[in-house]
Amino acid sequence: MFLAVFSPEGNDEVSPDATLMQQLLRRDVSAFEELYERHSRIVYSLVLRILRQGSTAEEVVQDVFLQLWRNSARYDVSRPFVPWLLTLARNRALDHLRLKSERQRRREEQTEEFPQIASAAPEYEKALDEGRRAERVRALIGTLPSAQKKAIELAYFEGLSHSEIAASLNEPLGTVKSWIRNGLMRLKEGLQATS
Repeated sequence: MFLAVFSPEGNDEVSPDATLMQQLLRRDVSAFEELYERHSRIVYSLVLRILRQGSTAEEVVQDVFLQLWRNSARYDVSRPFVPWLLTLARNRALDHLRLKSERQRRREEQTEEFPQIASAAPEYEKALDEGRRAERVRALIGTLPSAQKKAIELAYFEGLSHSEIAASLNEPLGTVKSWIRNGLMRLKEGLQATS
C-alpha cells in the first residue's frame, strides 16, 4: 500500500517509486523489497542485453540494488525513478564490461611475456619449423571471415591500434576487439590442432 506524498513545490503527487525511495532512506526493508519486486526484471533485461551472460547479469542486478540500498540518498525525487535506476544499471554493467576487458588485456599481455628458451635443435631444423609454422598461420588466416582477417592484418602487419582499426574499418571499437580476440583464438586452436 502506498502513502500519497506530495512534493513541497506544489500539489504534484510523487510517484509510488519516489515514495518507496523516501521510505528506503529510513532503511525500510519492505520498501526495498517492493522496489526490487517492481523493477528487478526490467533491470535484469537491460543488464543481460549488455553483458550477454545470465549469471553475470544476475550478479550485476544484485550489485545495482545493493548500491540502491546504500546510496538511496542520492536519488532526487523530482527525477523519474525508472530512467534513473536503468541509468544506474547500465553504468554498472558497462563498468563490469570494462573491468572484464581490462583483465583480458592483462592476461594477453602476460602471455606475450614468455621467457626465451634456448633451443638445442640445429639451425636448419629451426628454420624449417618456422617456415612450416608460417605456412600454417597463412593457411589459417585464409580461413577467417574477411572482416576478422582484415582487422588482424591491420593490427599485426601494419601495427595499427584497436582504435585506429575501428576508424579505418568504420566499425565500433568493441566489434574490432572481438574480431581480433576471436580470430587469434581460432588461429591458436588451429595451430595446436596441427602440432
